Amino acid sequence: MKKVEAIIKPFKLEDVKDGLAEIGITGMTISEVKGYGRQQGHSELYRGAEYVVEFIPKIKLEVVVSADEVDNVVKVITENARTGKIGDGKIFIFDVEKVVRIRTGETDEEAI
Repeated sequence: MKKVEAIIKPFKLEDVKDGLAEIGITGMTISEVKGYGRQQGHSELYRGAEYVVEFIPKIKLEVVVSADEVDNVVKVITENARTGKIGDGKIFIFDVEKVVRIRTGETDEEAI
């Protein structure tokens, strides 16, 4: 099993969610996060004063899938989250040792 963690732009969440639903991925966790990468934040003007926004609002999407679904999930996220501009985000893939569904006690593949 693998955990796919993607950091994407907030306005792309619905596109990514719909794309994942089309390939049968229904469970995911979403968090509102802030951060920066190469873009290093940006300057904004508010009531005549300029200030620097160092941490950009992003969405962190987490999905646990079987190992054979990872490439498909990454493809769907990439296609639906891409704008072609700086700050589109990143995808991280981790090994998952064990999963337990609390309600039923099911484990591993049965639990996802």
